Amino acid sequence: MSIAAPDSPVAAIASATPSRLVNEVDNRAAYVSFGLANLLGHGAAAVSQGNSPLLGLPGWLPTTLLGIGLATGITQATVAALRAQRGATGPDVLSGKLLGASWIAAFTALFLAITGLTSALDMPELQPILWPAGSGLIVGLLYLAEGAARRNLLHYSLGVWLALASTTALFLGTPGLYWVLAIAVGGAYALAAALERRRLVQHAGHPQH
Repeated sequence: MSIAAPDSPVAAIASATPSRLVNEVDNRAAYVSFGLANLLGHGAAAVSQGNSPLLGLPGWLPTTLLGIGLATGITQATVAALRAQRGATGPDVLSGKLLGASWIAAFTALFLAITGLTSALDMPELQPILWPAGSGLIVGLLYLAEGAARRNLLHYSLGVWLALASTTALFLGTPGLYWVLAIAVGGAYALAAALERRRLVQHAGHPQH
């Protein structure tokens, strides 16, 4: 009669709590930060702008809330990406660096496009409309690229929604644009954050070789 060797403590722990795959980015913190940035920043703009504003808020408050949330989200996304690159091979490291550099290039291009367009048309009043919609479009397209490169369907799908919702909001003007960005975009981030844990668990339980 054969006696089965007892499971090692390491194996027991691994079976009880599936570990995250190497190079798999945990986007939950970034999703929450970006979601709050849209909900609070654009939400504050939605309730304080228009012909009949619901609240009288200082003009700097929505921009400040949005800026803090975006800065926190970018930081969280960067930390998560760097953490996922530990132990990665050369090609994966290069791919991560190129994707990170894409954020700088994309937002630099957006700055030049909006600044140049509003200057050429002599319509600086368009900037408060173009920046929120343009930022959503750029982030959405970057998510598309990241989702395709990392084979992350959730990230890719969120990118599709961000790009379409942000550009569709341009048809509404203000404050309708801000309502769409606060609810549709902020809500999408909240849903993605809720689904991210399940995605990580599924990947940990079904490692790809």
